[in-house]
Amino acid sequence: MQQRWLRYACAGQTGFGTLTDDAISVHEGDMYVDARPTGHVLSLSEVRLLMPTQPSKVIALWNNFKALGDKLQLSVPVEPLYLLKSPNSWLNPGEVIRMPSQEGKIVFEGELGIVIGKIASNVAEEQALNHVFGYTCANDVTHADILNRDASFAQWVRAKGFDTFCPLGPVVATGLDPARLVVKSTLNGSVRQEFPISDMRFSVAQLVQKISADMTLYPGDVILCGTSLGVGSMKPGSHIEVEIAGVGTLANRFE
Repeated sequence: MQQRWLRYACAGQTGFGTLTDDAISVHEGDMYVDARPTGHVLSLSEVRLLMPTQPSKVIALWNNFKALGDKLQLSVPVEPLYLLKSPNSWLNPGEVIRMPSQEGKIVFEGELGIVIGKIASNVAEEQALNHVFGYTCANDVTHADILNRDASFAQWVRAKGFDTFCPLGPVVATGLDPARLVVKSTLNGSVRQEFPISDMRFSVAQLVQKISADMTLYPGDVILCGTSLGVGSMKPGSHIEVEIAGVGTLANRFE
C-alpha cells in the first residue's frame, strides 16, 4: 500500500501521520508496527516538518552506482562500502545546511534513503524487503577538501559528519518499487543530477542483507544508497533540492 508518512512539530508538540495532498491524518502508536489514525486532520501549512524518521544510525554507501564508478575508474566492490553519518549531522527538511568553520569545497549528493521498519539481523536476501518500511530523500553533504587532505588517512566520517550535513525527508513513502525510482538533484533551479536507482551495484535487498550481516538494523535506521553522476559544489546562498517521484522533494538552503 502506497502511503507517505511524516513527522511534524505543531504547537510545541511532535507527532506523525500520513500525508494526502496537503492534509495530514494524525496517527498514534508506533509508525512502524502499530500506527492508528486518531481521526484528527492537520493542514501541512500548520506544522513544521521534521525528519520523517528517528534513526539510531544512518549508513552511507560509497561506489554503489555503476555510472559514477565507471567515470572515476573505480574497481567493482565485492561487498558494500559504507560509513556512518553522525547524529549531529541529521537535518530537518527546510532547515539550513551550515558552512562549517573549516571552509572549503562543500558538495551535495542526492540519494535514496532506505528506511528500516523491522529489526534486521543477518537476514536472507529473499526476506530483506520485509524489513524495509519505505524510502526517503537524502542529501549526503560532504566537505570534499577534507576527505583526502591527509595522505595517510581518508577522513570519511569527518568530511561527512559536520553539523547539518545529512538532510532527510520530507516523508517516508511506502509501497514503492525502488528499481523504478529516479533521483533528481537541482542546485538553484538547475538540474545537476538525474539517475536511476536501477543502476545500483547492490540492490535494496542486497544492501539490507549484507549490512544486516555486519550490524543489527533497527526500525527507523536509514541506509543511504550512494550517489551517481553530477555531484557538485554549493556556494553560500545556494538552494538545493533532492526529488524522488512518489516521495517528494527535500529542499534546504546552504549558508
